[in-house]
Amino acid sequence: MPSNIITITSTEDLAAYCERAKNAPYITVDTEFLRERTYYAKLCLIQLAIPGDDRNDAVLVDPIVGSDMSLDPLYELFRDPNVVKVFHAARQDLEIFYVEGGVIPKPLFDTQVAAMVCDFGEQVGYETLVRKIAKASVDKSSRFTDWSRRPLSDAQKLYALADVTHLRDIYEYLSKRLERTGRKAWVEEEMAVLTAPETYVVDPDDAWRRVKVRSNAPKFLAIVRELAKFREIYAKERNIPRSRVYKDDALLELASTKPKDERDLGKSRLLLRDARKGPIAEGILKAIADGVACPPEEMPKPPPARDRSNMNSALADLLRVMLKAKAEEVGIAQKLIATASDLDDIALGERDGLALRGWRAEVFGQYALRLCDGELALSCTGTSVTIIEL
Repeated sequence: MPSNIITITSTEDLAAYCERAKNAPYITVDTEFLRERTYYAKLCLIQLAIPGDDRNDAVLVDPIVGSDMSLDPLYELFRDPNVVKVFHAARQDLEIFYVEGGVIPKPLFDTQVAAMVCDFGEQVGYETLVRKIAKASVDKSSRFTDWSRRPLSDAQKLYALADVTHLRDIYEYLSKRLERTGRKAWVEEEMAVLTAPETYVVDPDDAWRRVKVRSNAPKFLAIVRELAKFREIYAKERNIPRSRVYKDDALLELASTKPKDERDLGKSRLLLRDARKGPIAEGILKAIADGVACPPEEMPKPPPARDRSNMNSALADLLRVMLKAKAEEVGIAQKLIATASDLDDIALGERDGLALRGWRAEVFGQYALRLCDGELALSCTGTSVTIIEL
């Protein structure tokens, strides 16, 4: 019943729960947060559950009501190597904990990644796994909740807690399946990216790489780099979204028109009104001036575009057929193994791509290389594709 849901708002209660959790083999974790009005996500709620049916096993942690509560006991648990931390689609949750506490939970298990390895499709949603594995349903009525508002209703608490209670069944099912199929190491290999601190750090000098540009002209890219750098620093210092400074389309317009003063800024079609004067306008004009004055040797150098004019398109098509066949054979989402670009690179002679390393090489990469070398052929019978030794 909703009235039985335990909500932790004190450091002492959180420490007591985390002490119990240290004796559990795993803990499921989820968060509710807001990010629409800030640069950093605002943590509003943490959901935690350990194995068991006792009401004390699944709890909510409320950092808003418990504004004086320290999350250090939770961070200490996150560092405990004996307790697996289970998330679904963990990236945004992990970013919050890394920014808030400088910690990345380890060992980590992401059920979305595991589900892709276990033949549940690409980027499968939590509700789908709840339905297929836990044989339950998720009440969607609280999906668009403003989680920063208090008090939370019983329905909102139930909705939030379901994100970790069903996750226990999902984790246990997927974990056993991975053990049975010998693919546990595959998921662990994928967790390396999620547990790397650099995944969650944006260097202002590299912020321009996230902007989709249509021109690779060095001078243009130098201005884009400076504008993106200023925006990143300004937004981070004031904890506001990047889009509140200026959006990408306005950034690209500024890099093209290169305004020299506030009068020129006033002619922009896409720049927000608040950005046409004051500190943002000053930052924009300085960034543009710095980009224009950038010496040629210091201008950004985008990765060279791969020349695909000599690519054997028939070979690339065969690789696509082989990927589909191997993915169906082993029950893994195709895009987790290789992208279309990866296949084109292999057809061009690339031999150091992600699809040719680790478990991907075992599942697909070694066969792809042998196909390229003329050692394998593909045969089609009805709807099935067979790989033939030559």
